[in-house]
Amino acid sequence: MIRLTVLYFASLRDAAGSAQETVDTLAPDLAALYGEMRARHGFLLPRERLRVAVDGAFANWTDVPRAGSEVAFIPPVSGG
Repeated sequence: MIRLTVLYFASLRDAAGSAQETVDTLAPDLAALYGEMRARHGFLLPRERLRVAVDGAFANWTDVPRAGSEVAFIPPVSGG
């Protein structure tokens, strides 16, 4: 089990009720981690509509999360 920080933005932040949380996970990759968070918070957005970043750099959904990392789930946002 590893511990990491998960950051949420826009609609994900609203659904989670927080901009970040510390989680303990056994997720084998970032896709599975999002699946865990989606189940926990009831996120409606499918993974295919999001970007994921680890420690400030965009990452792939197949990347393995590392203990102590900061993972950000970034939904599409509109500008204006």
